[in-house]
Order: sequence, then structure tokens, then C-alpha cells
Amino acid sequence: MARKHSDRDRRNEGGELTPVKFSRLTRRGVLLGLSLPQLITLGAGVLSVVGALYAGGGVLLAYTAPVWLACAVLTWVPIGGRKLIEWVPVAFRWVWRVTGGQLLYRRTVVKPRPAGTLALPGDAASLREFLDPETGAAMIHDPHANTLTAIIGLSHPAFVLLDPGEQERRVTAWGRVLATACRSGRVARLQVTERTLPDSGTGLAEWWAEHGTDDGSWTATTYSELIERAGPAGERHATTLSLALDMKNSSRQIRTAGGGLRGAAAVLRQEMTTLVAALHAADLTPSEWLTPGEVAVILRGAYDPAIAATLERHGELGRDLAAAGPVAVTESWDHLRSDSAHHAVLWISEWPRSLVYPGFLAPLLLSTGIQRTFSLVCTPIRSDQAARDIRKKKTEYISDAAQRAKIGQIEDASQTAEYHDVLQQEADLTAGHGVLRYTGLISVSAPSIDELEAAVSAVEQAAIQASCETRRLVGQQAQAFAVAALPLARTV
Repeated sequence: MARKHSDRDRRNEGGELTPVKFSRLTRRGVLLGLSLPQLITLGAGVLSVVGALYAGGGVLLAYTAPVWLACAVLTWVPIGGRKLIEWVPVAFRWVWRVTGGQLLYRRTVVKPRPAGTLALPGDAASLREFLDPETGAAMIHDPHANTLTAIIGLSHPAFVLLDPGEQERRVTAWGRVLATACRSGRVARLQVTERTLPDSGTGLAEWWAEHGTDDGSWTATTYSELIERAGPAGERHATTLSLALDMKNSSRQIRTAGGGLRGAAAVLRQEMTTLVAALHAADLTPSEWLTPGEVAVILRGAYDPAIAATLERHGELGRDLAAAGPVAVTESWDHLRSDSAHHAVLWISEWPRSLVYPGFLAPLLLSTGIQRTFSLVCTPIRSDQAARDIRKKKTEYISDAAQRAKIGQIEDASQTAEYHDVLQQEADLTAGHGVLRYTGLISVSAPSIDELEAAVSAVEQAAIQASCETRRLVGQQAQAFAVAALPLARTV
């Protein structure tokens, strides 16, 4: 579910946009394109055939036909973009969760939760809140992943309305922001979350209160009534950037800062300061780091979209992070039901394979009438680890090519293109650029199942216009939703 791509500095003296290219999703296996489960299944089928031939000849071979035919089907027959054998662990885990009653979550109302915990279902229940005493920011501690995360809001001008030279300059500046995260070595993940929300009308009301002239005239009265009616029916976009500190890689600095969560918070503050400076240099306008109340509104609005506009309109409601989770969650194979909405999570399985310009996601991000959250999780790879991975991939590609040549198998274009991607990554890494692993997730929400299916179809069509391929995640919707819809910089 990840892909590597280097953030290259783009130089263009003519002031024109430079097209970019993403690395392909690697589909190589352990041997001759076969994954380890496929090799095991194929080996079992071959052993059954060989054993039958040696033991009883053709008669025994006919008796064992169900075994080796089943192995062949499991090895080579695809369903939904995966081979059948690759669905076995997914189905097994789903059955285990069904029999264990793990698809239902109901909040225990009469039993108070421990202080500092987040009222979230599933594996997100282990997350803990830490209030930074110096910045007042809410830091989310994940004890299993050993990370500490802070969230900041971003505002920016409409990228598609800028001239090509300004767009190119901003893309280059954003590349420097990502390069900063790569060079640190202490950043576990960066998550960019872009949400469409029902507008509560507070923005229009504030603008009218500041710039309007309410003199009681017919024009002023009509304009005021129009704002009051149109505001809640509108739609707005909100962008956040989540910064997750890798506490394992930062253990020495944390001990120096005093140890524990306080020491980790001190180290994270250093990364926060560096990130804010890089964002200002990229002409992005960061807000203050989100407080526990602001994070609580985001979490509550994700699981209960119907109340999101009300929470923003009344500034003191829903600001308790310990009570911001859902009241009930029911998970199905391909969708999720929470308090007031149905949700489905899509994974961007293929980014554009051809050259595209930086605004290629505009059809997806600017789609209207759909409540969705787009999350881009960026995992920086240390330069030494990236170099080892690239060397390993080169060796595997060369050895696989030699094996295919021995058996007379023809080299196809996709394998050649993947090898060229590896060579390009090696050249970028040698030039001093950072390497990141990108994961794109889209969470779609709607009040009913029928509306959800219509919204998912519209998002899939918008992704096609953006030259992206999406897949609907199955058997893991609850975990995927916690990653895609919540700005907590986690992985699925």
C-alpha cells in the first residue's frame, strides 16, 4: 500500500510548469513474479502431482486432481486485483473478527473512561492525549507505534488560479518542506488531510459583520437573510498537516530532554518549529497548533458529520477530547456505519503512470456535493535505508531477468519500466534528494447507503480524470477509516 517517490527540486527558468512522474507500484514477487504465498501454494500443487505420478500413475493423479487444481486456481486466478491465495489471510482475519464480535462498537455511557484516553474504537483506543504545557498543543501518543503526533491547520491560495510560474515555485517550495522531513531522521510520518465540510455559515456571517453595512435598508436586510440561508447549505475545505515523531529513533534526544512524554514533547517541539519555518518559506499560512478542543471537533465531525456544523457554530460544544469519539460503529465488509453517516474508504492503488502536472488532483479535490476526506500519508525513508532498498531491488531485478532469459520468458514493458524507476530513484538519492513512501486514502461519507454508493462512484470517476486508480478496501474499513478520516498520522 505504499509507493516510493523522490521529491526532486524542479528548475525551470522559463516560468512554465514541469511535468512529474510517479514510480509504479511494484508487483514483483520472490521468484519469476510469484509472491511467497503463490510459491507455497504452487509448490504444494507440484508435490501432489509428482507424488501421484510416482505412487500410482495416472489413476492416482486423477484422484488428487482436486488438490492440484485447487492449488493452481489459488495461485493464478485473480479476483479484485489480487490472486485468490492473497485473499486467504484477509478472509481469515475477517472471520476471526466476526466470530470474536469485533465488528461492533458501542460506547459504555455509565462507565467513565480513564483520564487522557481518546474515546475511539478498534486499535485507535490505545491512543493517549498529552497537552504540551508550552504551546498548548494536543499531542497524540500512540504507544504501539511509539509515535507522538501534533496537528496544525493550513490555509493557502487556490493553486489552480495561480499562474504557471507561481505554481512551479510553490511546488518547488513544498518539495523543500518534504526534504526537511527526510533529512531530520526523527520524523515518522507526515499526513496531509484535506476535508470537505458542510459550512456552518460562520465565515459568511463574520465577513458580513466586518465588511457589511447593516443600516436597516431593504438591500442590507435581503443580503443578511441570503447569508443566513445560504451559509449552512454551502461547503468549505479544511486542510491540516500532522507531524509524527518517531520516539524510537529519537530515544537519545528524548533522554537528554528529560525522558518520557515530556522529553518527547520537547523533541517534537523542535521539529514543529522547523516545520513551521519551512511552511512559511513555502508561502503556506499555518495556524496555531491545534488544541485538544479543536482536535476533538475534528474527531467528532468525522464520525458524526451531521453535528459538525453545529459544533463549529457553537464554539464551546464538543471540545472534550475524551468524549469526541463515536457512540456506535458497525463495520461491514466494504463500508462502515457510525453515528449519523455511512462511510467507505478508497485506496489510491496507482498514481499516474505518465507525466502529469502538479495540479493533476484537481478533479478529485475540487469535486462538489460530496463529503469526503483525502489523506496523503508521507513516510520519510532514511538515506541509508533507501540506498539498501534500492540496491536490493536492483539485484532482484537483474537476477529475475536472468532467470526469465534461461527459461525463455519474454521481458515485458512493465518490468522494464519498474527497473528504470529504481534507477531514477538511485540517481535522485545520489543527488541528495529525499525519498518518501506515499499512501493515498479517500474516505467518503453519506447519510444513507444509496447516497454513499453514488458518492463513491463519483469519486472513482474523478480519480480516473486525475489519472489515478482507486480500490475500495474490504475487510478493514474501520481501521482504514481511522487512518483516512482522522489526522493522527497513522498507517493501515
